[in-house]
Amino acid sequence: MNLNLTLIGQAITFVVFIWLFQRYVYAPINAALANRQKKIQEGLEAAERGEKEQELAEKRAKETIAEAKEKAQEMVSAAERRANEIREEAAGEARQEAERILANARDEAEQEMNRARQELTQRVADLAVEGAEKILEREIDASAHSEVLDRVVQRL
Repeated sequence: MNLNLTLIGQAITFVVFIWLFQRYVYAPINAALANRQKKIQEGLEAAERGEKEQELAEKRAKETIAEAKEKAQEMVSAAERRANEIREEAAGEARQEAERILANARDEAEQEMNRARQELTQRVADLAVEGAEKILEREIDASAHSEVLDRVVQRL
């Protein structure tokens, strides 16, 4: 009977040990493992959300870069168009200025030519009077004979 009673005592002790183990050791370990599993799951979910947000941010960054490149290209095109307009305006103004300067130069040349003609005419008239004086050996009065001199000038 000793053997049976010992076996029963050991069985009762084992059952009490299991019950105490489950109540005081297994439950807190199980709760700690459940908490740890929950934290790991939350971390994995947060990592997945972070990856999705990173992909979304990269997509937005690419879109922003594309928009910036497009705007920069538009700005460059606008600047080139404006530069061409400025060049054309400057060329037009330069042409107008050149035409104005050329017209002024022509006017000045014409005025100078008219002055030179008048001087030349006057000198020819003076030379004609001088020549006539020498031929006639007497002095001809230019004011008295202005009509004759005018005819000579017109012929020249």
